[in-house]
Amino acid sequence: MKTKQIIPAVTAILVIVVIFAFTYQTPSSVVKRNEKQITSTKHEAKGCVFKTVFEGEFLDSNFVYQTPQKVTVSVKSALTFLGRAQHQDGGWGAGSHSNQGEMNPHAVQADPATTAMVAMALLRSGSTLNTGEYSQELNKALEYLLKQVENSGRNTTTITSLTGTQIQTKLGANIDVVLTSQFLTNILDSDVKDEKMKARVKDCLNTCVAKIQKAQNTNGSFQGSGWAGVLQSSFANNALEAAQAQGIAVDTVVLQKSRDFQKGNFDEQTGAVNTDLGAGVVLYSVSSSTRASAKEARSVEEKFIKAKKEGKIAEDAEVSTENLEQIGYGKAEAQKYATSYNVYNAAKTVAQQDNVTSGFGNNGGEEFLSFLQTGESMIIGKDLDWKKWYDKTSGTLLGIQNRDGSWNGHHCITSPVFCTATSVLILTVNNDIEKLVAMGGK
Repeated sequence: MKTKQIIPAVTAILVIVVIFAFTYQTPSSVVKRNEKQITSTKHEAKGCVFKTVFEGEFLDSNFVYQTPQKVTVSVKSALTFLGRAQHQDGGWGAGSHSNQGEMNPHAVQADPATTAMVAMALLRSGSTLNTGEYSQELNKALEYLLKQVENSGRNTTTITSLTGTQIQTKLGANIDVVLTSQFLTNILDSDVKDEKMKARVKDCLNTCVAKIQKAQNTNGSFQGSGWAGVLQSSFANNALEAAQAQGIAVDTVVLQKSRDFQKGNFDEQTGAVNTDLGAGVVLYSVSSSTRASAKEARSVEEKFIKAKKEGKIAEDAEVSTENLEQIGYGKAEAQKYATSYNVYNAAKTVAQQDNVTSGFGNNGGEEFLSFLQTGESMIIGKDLDWKKWYDKTSGTLLGIQNRDGSWNGHHCITSPVFCTATSVLILTVNNDIEKLVAMGGK
């Protein structure tokens, strides 16, 4: 009789233990779950999980990266600031170089470069022309930029009559058309339902690409270099690559010359950095070199891994001209791709060194842009160190955000609107992983 009573009791205890084991969570697991819920609520469609992008050999739980709650709160505050800063005409402005102390976003004139940066930040944060909290602001920004392009002369290299803006003076006279081109490419990647609008955007993008190509110098850089002209040239390279990935006809000779110019600013063997067009600042040049070589470096990495699996080369073989020739590259091609691979890996390391990144202690907008370049480059290159970069950079950004949700520069590009847009693009870069990875594979 006692045995019959004991068996049900033991069974009940075991059931309770199993239920407890499956339902109990540590405080840290609850925090992670809550952060995941916050992220999925804010970015339902986009998400930020590497696992959907990196298949096969790259599939690793370390790539599953959820946006920390603190970042989510920071971005929301920044977007509120940007929403309030928009002008009636749909644009945003950074202000003039001659009056860098002006921090009121409505006391400056709207300009295309700043408008494009803010619009890209809104897109990356989850809004589209049809959905999202900032859909209305995005539509107004698109209309502003399309009018700027449509009203510009076909034979000019820019899209605005404005001169002397902070962005032009520091980055280059043609930065407006470069950043506008990037935005138009991004908007085509989103769901543009109106066919007439889509055709209008493509026509303006073609105009922008033609202007960018027209402005290339013989050495591969781009005309109108400002104080840190290497960044304008780097973003011009980005704009052409992005347009090409969207199916826009891009002159491959122009694009290759542009990549070669950027890579040429860094000597992977000696570590020497050419800062002639980088205002003497190492960060600007090496971040640009990293970005220009990311796509080719990734191509080498993927082919090298495949060759090792197929037994074409030893497991411990390193990337070199000779080894690339051994796995099927032509001699000239092997030299070119080996250089890109080495430049990328050396430059990205230098770009993240504390003595190079210390600009965030006394930052200008150029520093923010350089960090954006580095982060996007690492994703395009399928770099496994991407998460380390994000943890370090996002932590630094959160520590210097202003109480009103903005960021501002302490020198050069001081504009709170431009710096805030760039910071949002950095913090939400994981929302564009699929697009960036796809760009690196084309």
